[in-house]
Amino acid sequence: MTRAAVFDVDGTLADTNHLHVTTWWEAFRQAGHDVPMHAVHRAVGLGSHDLIAHLLGEERDESEDDTISAAHKTLYATYFDRLPAFRDAGRLLRTLAADGWTVVLATSAGGSELSALRRAIDADDAITATASADDVEEGKPAPEPVRHALELAGADASRSVFVGDTVWDMKAGTRAGVTCVGLLCGGIPAADLTRAGAAVIHDDPADLLAHLADGPLK
Repeated sequence: MTRAAVFDVDGTLADTNHLHVTTWWEAFRQAGHDVPMHAVHRAVGLGSHDLIAHLLGEERDESEDDTISAAHKTLYATYFDRLPAFRDAGRLLRTLAADGWTVVLATSAGGSELSALRRAIDADDAITATASADDVEEGKPAPEPVRHALELAGADASRSVFVGDTVWDMKAGTRAGVTCVGLLCGGIPAADLTRAGAAVIHDDPADLLAHLADGPLK
């Protein structure tokens, strides 16, 4: 039976969360909103419109959403040629693929942003498919991105693992019925990830790779 290793990308395989924090903060500032960076950090991992709703509230002027989202995309795109992957991120994916896991990405990124992230990780030979924000109606913490990744892999949730760095990742994976592995490299505390459903916690991709034999990805 197929075993799927599903990975979030931002903050999990690529060291991009704080770039998102800075560019979202600036996008909100340009629209006249003072949103603290710590609040933005906690919201990273949500899809664009869900992130805006989470930070500005349901009573906001929704006509601003597209403008704020577009500003963030424009600002973040200035980093596309130098997005940094975490150490051993590509090696981790290739090791899992060589061990018989079907590697799938499940990310709120799409389009040119996703292409830039995949270039940074440099492990396309190990990635079977990608479930992006373009493919589902609801993003994390809804289970749809993870479920779609499992469909692409042809894998059952009971034999699959989802690796992510945010509370939204852990909630999405838990709701999809997969075992969740939380990484600390995105900046979210271990206790928060565990409360949201993480069965195992590691520092970053290199730490996970070093301990594959000890956890659910063995």
